[in-house]
Amino acid sequence: MPQMPWLNRAATASEAVRNDTDTPQRLVTLRNVTLKHNSTPALRNVDFHIDRGEIITVVGPNGSGKSTLLRAVVGALPPSTGFVQRNPKLRIGYVPQKLHIDPTLPLTVRRFLSLPHKVSDEQAQAALEQVNVTGLAQRQMVGLSGGQFQRVLLARALLSEPDLLILDEATQGLDQPGSAAFYRLVETLRRDLGCAILMVSHELHVVMAASDRVICLNGHICCEGAPAQVATAPEYRALFGSGTQGALALYRHDHDHSHEHSTSCPDDCEQSHEDNILRVKT
Repeated sequence: MPQMPWLNRAATASEAVRNDTDTPQRLVTLRNVTLKHNSTPALRNVDFHIDRGEIITVVGPNGSGKSTLLRAVVGALPPSTGFVQRNPKLRIGYVPQKLHIDPTLPLTVRRFLSLPHKVSDEQAQAALEQVNVTGLAQRQMVGLSGGQFQRVLLARALLSEPDLLILDEATQGLDQPGSAAFYRLVETLRRDLGCAILMVSHELHVVMAASDRVICLNGHICCEGAPAQVATAPEYRALFGSGTQGALALYRHDHDHSHEHSTSCPDDCEQSHEDNILRVKT
């Protein structure tokens, strides 16, 4: 995984953080958690969980607590109140929002995949195949396009065989076709690997329809549910407005498994089976 300072701090055993699990499929649970920066609350009274195999998208304005939530999930920020439970065998893969590489540094994709831990050529090739960039191994990192760069970061995260894959605004800087292709890839990885995926989206009005849950933050959880449900929630519209032509999600998720929440499309939404776009009328 990319070496992110807050990601590499091991979770400590304490009253605030219990490395435990509620059920065999429950990976992370936050119960009545409040998180502070210095003495200032950043998130309040958060109840949140992640189960194996689900895609969760977190949206919210700048300063709403999205990054704070990620830090709590990985164990980098202990809660001020409440507690966090994690599966003791939880493996996390992380794709950062940005990763700066000195343009004067000669660094091939293959070499990058072996930092900081060496991997075999077979492992590196398999990871690149998973993200559909098999021909990039000998390319220089600084010469990659935005979409190629994000896929290489994703390949590196997959080398740890994660139970939970965290994508921190991973489509930022990509154009719409690039974002759409990345979302399709995420859907495929969930299907093939069975890992949970926690995505923070900078696109306030465009999230994956494949998301099992969308969580809207603004210092607390404002609303939570299936994409169509969140799009019609008064809290969501109060934060983001309704003048977005109704485009909440790019790709429709054909469910072949059950979830606790309903994914039925409400009366004020429509689904196009030609372009797989879910639109909520505003």
